[in-house]
Amino acid sequence: MKYSFKNDYAEGAHPRVLQALLETNLSQQPGYGLDDYSLQAAELIRNQIDNPTADIYLVSGGTQANLLVLSAFLRPHESVVSADTGHIFTNEAGAIEATGHKVHGLPGTDGKLSPESISKLIEQHQNKPHQVKQKIVYISNATELGTIYSRSELIALYEFCREREMYLFMDGARIGHALMAETNDISLGDLGKYTDAFYLGGTKNGALLGEAIVINNEKLQPEFGFHLKQKGAMLAKGRLLGIQFQELFKDDLYFKLAQHANQQAMKLKAVFTEIGCEFLCETFTNQIFPILPERHIEKLAEKFDFYVWKKLENDHAAIRLITSWATADDVVETFSNEIKNLK
Repeated sequence: MKYSFKNDYAEGAHPRVLQALLETNLSQQPGYGLDDYSLQAAELIRNQIDNPTADIYLVSGGTQANLLVLSAFLRPHESVVSADTGHIFTNEAGAIEATGHKVHGLPGTDGKLSPESISKLIEQHQNKPHQVKQKIVYISNATELGTIYSRSELIALYEFCREREMYLFMDGARIGHALMAETNDISLGDLGKYTDAFYLGGTKNGALLGEAIVINNEKLQPEFGFHLKQKGAMLAKGRLLGIQFQELFKDDLYFKLAQHANQQAMKLKAVFTEIGCEFLCETFTNQIFPILPERHIEKLAEKFDFYVWKKLENDHAAIRLITSWATADDVVETFSNEIKNLK
């Protein structure tokens, strides 16, 4: 079987997570997220983001988290702005549109939005009440291209949203990898202060499944639980999510796992750089996008799985390689040797 670099959720879960689930298996607990583990996990997260008033909700997946937040925060005539590479725009089967809300896809710079690009869109939608009203700015960190926002970029977007009476929501499916990137200057405390809501992804960072939705804006907190229940996101055995996040945030395991994934990706990046390879964009997370001749891609694909991300000119293409918390040194070494042997 080929080793897969297609995603960072091909493995099950970190052993400590599985052990915690096993050790607590026979402990009777209340359901629907009211168990001790979920409550303790929420408190750990509040402490990490330095926001004691944040509401925390544990749900099963990223698409579910995006759908829940956006459909709850938007009124029927309001819409959401996303980069045209954003997950809600490209890979969620119209989940947001299915709730009755338009998603505006804007060209981004390496997958990132700026106040300038959003301003132009808003200027084109001033024929009220005949056009939808942009209300939420959706960003991903890390982005679908593995890039990250700087602290100044985050604050600029947040302040822009305040000025325009909009909300800023961050998709954090790979927030651990973003925070542990060597070029990152955003802290968890910044996320607690400069977003209206965001989520911490567990599925792609050591959990069996699960994302932790964090609602910072107190105006958006009331009755969010009704949306969870109505859309089938409130698990009777909420403990299964709580135990995992409690373990991941107990002693910075969450960040250690993300750091490992980043480091393995950077090892591969260094080898591609060594043979003179260029990249679709500059990344420091667990995603890299080397540009290779198609004959080299075919050679690597004989032993490894990955996505051909973008076809380019002159029989070249960018491939996407993703490492995970479980990517072993020997796998990286084997793949590195295959890269060095490309001719």
